[in-house]
Amino acid sequence: MNRVESDFSLVQVPVHLREFVVEQDYERYTPVDHAVWRYVMRQNLSFLSKKAHAAYVDGLRTSGISVERIPNIREMNESLAQIGWGAVTINGFIPAVAFFDFQAHGILPIACDIRQYDHIAYTPAPDIIHEAAGHAPIIKDEKYRSYLKLFGEIGSRALSSREDYELYEAIRLLSIVKEDPESTDEEIRAAELALEQKAQAVKEVSEANQLARLYWWTVEYGLIGDLENPQIYGAGLLSSVGESMSCLKDDVKKIPFSLQACIETDYDITKPQPQLFVCRDFDELIEAVQEFAKTMAMSVGGTQSLIKASKMPQTSTSVYSSGLQVSGVLSELEFDDRGEAVYLKTTGPTALAVGDKELPGHGNHAEGFGSPIGLLAGEPTPLEEFTDGQLEAYGIVVDQTTTLTFASGVQVVGKVAYIRRENGKIVLIGFDNCTVTYRGKTLFMSEWGTYDMAVGEKIVSVFAGAADREAFATGTHKPSAVNARRPVYSPEQKRLHRLYQQVRDIREQAPAAETAQRVLAEVLREVDEAYTDDWLIRLEILEVLHKRGLLPDKQAQLRLALEALREKGEEQAQLIDNGLLLIGT
Repeated sequence: MNRVESDFSLVQVPVHLREFVVEQDYERYTPVDHAVWRYVMRQNLSFLSKKAHAAYVDGLRTSGISVERIPNIREMNESLAQIGWGAVTINGFIPAVAFFDFQAHGILPIACDIRQYDHIAYTPAPDIIHEAAGHAPIIKDEKYRSYLKLFGEIGSRALSSREDYELYEAIRLLSIVKEDPESTDEEIRAAELALEQKAQAVKEVSEANQLARLYWWTVEYGLIGDLENPQIYGAGLLSSVGESMSCLKDDVKKIPFSLQACIETDYDITKPQPQLFVCRDFDELIEAVQEFAKTMAMSVGGTQSLIKASKMPQTSTSVYSSGLQVSGVLSELEFDDRGEAVYLKTTGPTALAVGDKELPGHGNHAEGFGSPIGLLAGEPTPLEEFTDGQLEAYGIVVDQTTTLTFASGVQVVGKVAYIRRENGKIVLIGFDNCTVTYRGKTLFMSEWGTYDMAVGEKIVSVFAGAADREAFATGTHKPSAVNARRPVYSPEQKRLHRLYQQVRDIREQAPAAETAQRVLAEVLREVDEAYTDDWLIRLEILEVLHKRGLLPDKQAQLRLALEALREKGEEQAQLIDNGLLLIGT
């Protein structure tokens, strides 16, 4: 495991995940961004202190998160290190399997963007409010973080499909477009249509997709405890001002948690959820994910697992019964008359390992790798179990040319170059001047060089990613090429940022009453002149004036302006009312 160092964090990140890590660039957050964070956090803390899982409030403090300003990831790491975890910043949505992999290593991946002021109640894009304030506090609970880590270990090995990855890209694009203030209605509709098309193209639900659903209905949108009076623990709810309140109302159906129900229920990231699952406790979640793991290709192996992996255009690992692990992009399979896979082939860089450790000299079969699966013809003993005497009897002797005919009909003819045993079993036999054929089809030609033949009666496990993920740094997925546009602020927006900063400075520095009154009166004059629709800065000014008992006439003026802004819509009215409630006016 190598260290990845940024300006604001120092965490040990596996090599194959390093490409997902980005700099937080803390200075890019504007005063408006910090005000959005503060509003959401104050609202959530007020409400969730009564409605969230008991670990939430204490977890905010112990995870290095302040209500007053956007968290610095370095500070979060200093706090999370106390429970053996860390955090890194990432760029928005990443593939689910990669996200799970971070958690398997005790790392919380945090999207470093923050939602727009206009999306303060809910955003379809992962942002730092969701990732930091939603996920981090609950991992204070030891049982819950055990679930997260176990889920990560299992989820990081889940097989996906090409359609899954295309769907992920469509979801990522829509979340970016919807959160971009410069997006047109046409761009949003085009992204929505693309997502609909990609969703329709998914004909079967992969392991990764099933686990993504389980993750969604537990880690993201889970409720816990009594069905009639549940507590919130899901990060999507803990980070949403609107949904954390609305989710407990009767019109959102509460369903007893079950593994089967969760993996059969799809979700829409762009809308509030119509139903939620209530688990008994975190032990129930641990039992569920362990039960699901028993059904996965990594546990059952065999032909069907190989077929699933062949539909995934990313690295997977096929494990022979000898213990040999073949990691690469599985591209071709040969079948016998019973439909059983008798030969596998990878394309591109492929590594061979045993016990999750790469075999020296076999770290990069650059042009791919192919090998038979099964028993030798007429031999009940698997080749991996052969003694030296059995090898000699069969003519498998170094420097001797031999012909191996498998029960499937695959034939290997060549001069034995080496025989490799690991843990008492034969895992590889090398051949020079080798030709491999099956039913008239040539699978390997002598001019291609030494043929490294995997040995194994059957495939006992298939999983996503490489066996030795540190040595073979080809990850299961790659970061998306589609990224959010960095905002370019107009002079009017920069002026608004300055006004928000002035209010923050007055609140935090608490200057003399005369100075505070003069500055805030001038800020309010500019706000009334140029920013007639901004309710948040008015709440911030009113909060300072009310707390310090200053300018009662201006307080009355602000209340009238906020009352008028309530008429802009039901959601905005609720946001303003919630803010006034906290101020105490």
